[in-house]
Amino acid sequence: MSTDAPISAPISLPPASASSKLDAKTFQRLHPRAYLERFLSEGIRPDGREPNTWRDVSLNTGSISTAEGSALVRLGTTTIVCGIKAEVAEPELGRPEHGFIVPNVDLSSICSPKFKPGPPGEEAQILSERINAILIQADVVPTPSLCIHPAKACWVLYIDITCINYDGNAFDACLLAAIAALRATHLPKPTFDEETERVTCSRTEKLPLQVKCIPLSSTFGVFDSKHLLYDPTAFEEPLLETSITVITDEKQQILSSSQLGLGPRGDSTVLERCTSAAIERRLALEKVLNEI
Repeated sequence: MSTDAPISAPISLPPASASSKLDAKTFQRLHPRAYLERFLSEGIRPDGREPNTWRDVSLNTGSISTAEGSALVRLGTTTIVCGIKAEVAEPELGRPEHGFIVPNVDLSSICSPKFKPGPPGEEAQILSERINAILIQADVVPTPSLCIHPAKACWVLYIDITCINYDGNAFDACLLAAIAALRATHLPKPTFDEETERVTCSRTEKLPLQVKCIPLSSTFGVFDSKHLLYDPTAFEEPLLETSITVITDEKQQILSSSQLGLGPRGDSTVLERCTSAAIERRLALEKVLNEI
């Protein structure tokens, strides 16, 4: 009979690196502000960028075959798809020679846990209103060019913008996707019959949409009154004191600048820095647009 004591199985411990990652994620979740402060004190951000570095942008058009025009934009991991649908409608009585542009942004629960199922939330409605405002202000697509026959028929462009994955700075990505989709849009050639007052659209001939202006936006965040963060992520956005968006046109002129939240304190040059950086950023975005 054997008298050897049973040998217990060795206990395997997780590698130190895995334990450190777990601790870092817990600290990030429980103390997000302190977590960001520690990174910025070293001149870097949690995603590895420096404060004044933008995320990479990629752009593709024509991904939706059933749309008159479409675009897919990736800003870092924020992913936006935009489709343009056109319908014939009757113009407004007070604007008989104008068509319509109707943008709509969808931030579904699929793209981020922060958004709930159901009708569009407040953030999606605000984005839709901001996109609509800049399209009208910049006269991106002149509404008279959408008129088919005065007081009888016009085009309605539905600009449906959907977020597939949300990681911050949705406005910049949504505007870029909308502009790229509009530039890629071709409408069937319409013919208005005076006798029947009906519009017939050609199945073979399509005309490019008239895009007059190309506004592009650059968004910045101010953290702890002293850190200016280019292109904030979803983790950084709730921690910001203010968000600044600068919109430029193809002449590198400032169309508008807007600020959400408290103003930056102790640095009167913040807006100037944002303006200068937005002009440089536009050059990079134009290069992406012109490559498609």
